[in-house]
Amino acid sequence: MANPRVFISSTYYDLKHVRASMDIFIESLGYETVLSEKGNIAYAPDMALDESCYKEILNTDIFVLIVGGRYGSETSEGDTKKNKEFFDRYESVTKKEFEEANKRDVPTYILIESSVYSEYQTYLRNKKNENISYAHVDSVNIFKFIEKILSLPRNNATKTFEKFSDIESWLREQWAGLFRELLQRMSEQKKFNELSHQVDGLKEINTTLKTYLESVMQVVSPDKSSEIIQAEHKRLGDLERVEQVKSSDLGRFLNDEYKLPVETIIDEIVAAKSGIGFAKSIAKYPKIGSSSRDIVKIFEEHIEATDDLNQLRQLFGLSSLRRPPKKSSNKRIKKD
Repeated sequence: MANPRVFISSTYYDLKHVRASMDIFIESLGYETVLSEKGNIAYAPDMALDESCYKEILNTDIFVLIVGGRYGSETSEGDTKKNKEFFDRYESVTKKEFEEANKRDVPTYILIESSVYSEYQTYLRNKKNENISYAHVDSVNIFKFIEKILSLPRNNATKTFEKFSDIESWLREQWAGLFRELLQRMSEQKKFNELSHQVDGLKEINTTLKTYLESVMQVVSPDKSSEIIQAEHKRLGDLERVEQVKSSDLGRFLNDEYKLPVETIIDEIVAAKSGIGFAKSIAKYPKIGSSSRDIVKIFEEHIEATDDLNQLRQLFGLSSLRRPPKKSSNKRIKKD
């Protein structure tokens, strides 16, 4: 069984002792640590070193970011020869690694040194003041980075730390909670599957009861049984078609987006003479309002919309409508 891979992202020289402790801690859990100094990142000869690090994030299951007082080296895309001043803005490798993990939705855990976080609070109160000297950070970009992290709507669990035991206890709690949530989801999925099996069983029972009742009707009331059975078949067929329209892409779009009753949608499906005609007729309903032109435009520019309409027409035994011609973007060239 493959062990979970945990990518550790941070600057190296100021946090190498924390990185070494992280390696030991994560290995003790039975996970695999991905560290640049450990040699388990495959560096491609045809790309910059930092690009290989970003690529490796694709193969990891958990991302841990440690923010200390150093902002780190500039990415290979930047001007690496320029000497950076405190207020110079640039992108660091560590920041880019975090952005790659966030973009790929890798579960992420952020740890910020307490002294750095305290100075971040000072920075927030003095953003426009460039005369302040900060003791614990080497670049204003660290504050910008933290600000961006905290502004994210999700996947940005953050914890400050003073010593490594703070990191260890927090990550143990977080990962135990993650495992517990996974077990709960598996349990819920099992319940859902059981319910699905029960529904399938009820369908079979319903079919059997229907057959029995039809047989009884034919014996008890042979004169009326055929008429009653046909009427009931039609009623059930109508109900099934209504559900199919409601669950279709087109039906959900019109019902959810514009609150059109399914009965109205069905009437328009049956009466339609063309896809664009259907759209124009739908657009006349007061609930559509200012979006009427948008609906017509969908049928004019996307022939798939007419295909969706034709699938629903087939439910009612109706013929398919002709697709509208594709609009050509090529302009006629004037000849001399």
